[in-house]
Amino acid sequence: MSTKDGVATADDEEVTDIIVQRVPYWDPPAVQPLDTNELAEWSLYRAMIGEFAASLILVYVSISTVIGYKYQSSGADERCTGVGYLGVAWSFGATVSVLVYSTSGVSGGHINPAVSFALFLAGKVSLARAVLYVVAQCLGAICGVGIVKGIMKHPFDSLGGGANSVAEGYSLAAALGAETFGTFVLVYTVFSATDPKRTARDAFVPLVAALPIGLAVFVVHLATIPITGTGINPARSLGAAVLYNQHTTWKQHWIFWVGPFTGAALAVFYHKIVLRDIAVVKEALLALGSFKRSGSTT
Repeated sequence: MSTKDGVATADDEEVTDIIVQRVPYWDPPAVQPLDTNELAEWSLYRAMIGEFAASLILVYVSISTVIGYKYQSSGADERCTGVGYLGVAWSFGATVSVLVYSTSGVSGGHINPAVSFALFLAGKVSLARAVLYVVAQCLGAICGVGIVKGIMKHPFDSLGGGANSVAEGYSLAAALGAETFGTFVLVYTVFSATDPKRTARDAFVPLVAALPIGLAVFVVHLATIPITGTGINPARSLGAAVLYNQHTTWKQHWIFWVGPFTGAALAVFYHKIVLRDIAVVKEALLALGSFKRSGSTT
């Protein structure tokens, strides 16, 4: 039945119900971790170029903001303090959000070795792709910091080069914990924002996935800038360390790889096992309980 005099009929309501029907959900199959077939595909190398360029842009914008803030804060006029921690955190978060949105269709928008490592553990990318992504991200970060140093040479050398280090008053363990938990928050957000189950349930999710990822980077920076300067991205930390090249920076550099990779692994476990595959956990607990009961009866 069609509408009459602008009044919707029952048939129209039924059609509307059909339009908003949810999309069926299924998990995509896991990628073979040792698959090397994609090494012969141009799409992999195009994705590497995307990761290289995105890392270069991210590090250039963010490190320039860090150096600019420190340079303005070091002036004689105390009223001009630059963008502050808030502005530095926002430069990282907003840039990540823009780049994830821009490159997700080319490479998935990892822009971070910890994210690539997490997606490998989750069976979403192969080992070959993960390793090549990390190489491209690190090279991009080094080039990005190189551009910053070329433009802001004196402030770069005199104000720390944007390199990550443990702040005075904090122990190495505290710094490691901050990097671990900060990366956990980021990777957990990445998995939640791009979860295919949510994509099937909420059609708008792919359009806004970059926003929560950028916001996660923003809030983690607010929390950890006073502790480590916030790494949570080993490529960003490596790029600054290579161009600044100071003994103290290299001595503490391991924190900015171990922490992010540990946090990424914990986030994969939490999201994939605890949240998504709770049935697996229940089955394991039941098996453990039956094992204990059988042991007590013998």
